Amino acid sequence: MAITGKTTVTGIIGWPVSHSLSPVLHNAAFQALGLDWIYVPFPVTPERLAEGIAGLKSVGVAGFSVTIPHKVAIIPLLDQVTPEAELIGAVNTVVAREGKLIGYNTDGIGLIAAVREKLSFDPAGKHILVLGAGGAARSAVVSLALAGAAGVTIANRSHDPAAALAQLVAARLPETRFATRGLDCLSDAGFMGGFDLVVNTTSVGMAGDSFPGLALSALKPGGCLYDMVYAPPVTPLLAEARALGIPCANGLAMLVAQGEAAFRIWTGAIPPKGCMEGALAAVL
Repeated sequence: MAITGKTTVTGIIGWPVSHSLSPVLHNAAFQALGLDWIYVPFPVTPERLAEGIAGLKSVGVAGFSVTIPHKVAIIPLLDQVTPEAELIGAVNTVVAREGKLIGYNTDGIGLIAAVREKLSFDPAGKHILVLGAGGAARSAVVSLALAGAAGVTIANRSHDPAAALAQLVAARLPETRFATRGLDCLSDAGFMGGFDLVVNTTSVGMAGDSFPGLALSALKPGGCLYDMVYAPPVTPLLAEARALGIPCANGLAMLVAQGEAAFRIWTGAIPPKGCMEGALAAVL
């Protein structure tokens, strides 16, 4: 598709950002729908974030994605933030409307869509174990609670980040019970038997590593595993789940779903079914 003076520009800011697969997702969808839009990477260093945001706003960029390390730092630079993004404490999608920059977080939307589509799992009334307590865990914990989870337990190597996250979210979402544990609990079959779903929000698996002693086989009957890691497509954690016959999926579906949500925010259009996932799978 030819780029002209009428082409609408979107993109992604981060540092570094050249490795991002988001241009693959969005440009495939723009092309499939015949939209005169383009999505490009914008490398923005942390110390120049304010300048970068002001520049994007001044040149009329329609919207942009936000990745590491800007998801938190960008919030005070925006004109408005949605309640969910404010609760999560991070923004990954920005849209320009009537001269204002509005921040969203579609990571949680992506997770819920992924577990429903790939695992036929509805969080409502369920008990869920979240591995990790970083930014990805925060969006997972909030989105699972908003989806009606009865209980969310955060297991993390360090206690303080997990406790801080649980305390913060519990104060805002009292209908869900929150708890924290150390990673040593993962080898306790009695503990693991209390969960319907395990969500890995950490980078464990990217380098072929795993969680030693994880008692996956003790999950509730029908229990599932969702691993946010998508490269490699089959982590040791997923391989173990498959060997045990446990329904599982990698992070590809979440990446696609959060991208589709951002696409709808910017364009008001829905990407063709399978368009983004097919484009991403071809690259991976």
